[in-house]
Formats: sequence, structure tokens, C-alpha cells
Amino acid sequence: MPLMRDKIIGHDLERLAFRFTMLSEGDVVQCQISDAAMDELAGMQGTESSARQAQFLSLRESIERIASDLYDEAPRVRGHVVRIFTRHLGR
Repeated sequence: MPLMRDKIIGHDLERLAFRFTMLSEGDVVQCQISDAAMDELAGMQGTESSARQAQFLSLRESIERIASDLYDEAPRVRGHVVRIFTRHLGR
């Protein structure tokens, strides 16, 4: 079942990832995409931290589709974080 759009949390400079949430039947699912994966999706490199939210918004539909697909493949464990890395792209 596809995840539904929820909230943008923002860029995590410590983890070099952009964090957001999605919903699965009312449950909040924590998600994140690595900076490298987001840059690869955008066809660029080295995006500044301050530009990450705009980059996420421009790629949001693709990122959320990937997160939903990964969630469907993962075991249903409460608290599972969907993490998107470059290896998940181009599937």
C-alpha cells in the first residue's frame, strides 16, 4: 500500500540527509534521503545545505515514490526508518 505525503522535517547536517515523514494507515513513517542520492536524482553534485529544501521540493514526488516502494519491501516493524541511498535509485 502506498505511503501518503506528510511533513517535511528538513536537512540533517550531521547525517547529510534530508528528513521527512509519510503516513501509512494513519501511522507516521520516518523517512530520509541521503544528500548523495538527492544530488544524483537532480543530476548535480555538492548542493549547499541551505538549498536542500528547495531541491527536495523539486524532487518530492520521485523521492516519495521511492520511499513508498522501499517501505513496501521492508518488514513491518514499528519505528522502521525508510532510508534512501544512491543504491536505491534507478530500480
